[in-house]
Amino acid sequence: MATNRLVVKEEVAVYASVLFDAAHTAGGQEAVLEVREQMGEIIRLMRADLELTQSLSNPDFTPAQRKELVEGTFADCHLALREVLAVMAERGQADLLPRVFDAYRELLGDKLGICVVDVTTAVPLDDGLRQLITEKPEADLGRRAVLRERIDASILGGIIMDVDGNYIDASMISQLNRARNV
Repeated sequence: MATNRLVVKEEVAVYASVLFDAAHTAGGQEAVLEVREQMGEIIRLMRADLELTQSLSNPDFTPAQRKELVEGTFADCHLALREVLAVMAERGQADLLPRVFDAYRELLGDKLGICVVDVTTAVPLDDGLRQLITEKPEADLGRRAVLRERIDASILGGIIMDVDGNYIDASMISQLNRARNV
């Protein structure tokens, strides 16, 4: 069993490395960050769509059918991401994508020396808040922070932050939901 885990860990590292290198070669840091965002969106989609998730690893489908499903479903994604995900689906390993995402995120720090700070707010950030949000992770992690902003009026106010997998939800909608549950 331990041998199997080591093989899977190595496969995850290879998928992440191939994806990172292909994205970086194709478009540098911006392409790497674009692939990271798209991979996160695919993971969220797979968690929300059980039928898609099962189809991508279904042994009743041929490897060619699973590859075709990836190419059709994710046609708008970066070519490198589509190709790696297609290989994973062909091999029945699409369920490894969250682990590949984590390994990919580590490569951002190791190879580019950055950490990505994903911020969701109901209104645009001002320059002072942008600076404050990036300074803290830079000081804590010793890496340059790259801020990725998203506006989502449905959170009503507050902020949702994700720094290298450390998630903080201080949105009004979450606070209201917690109060409702209490």
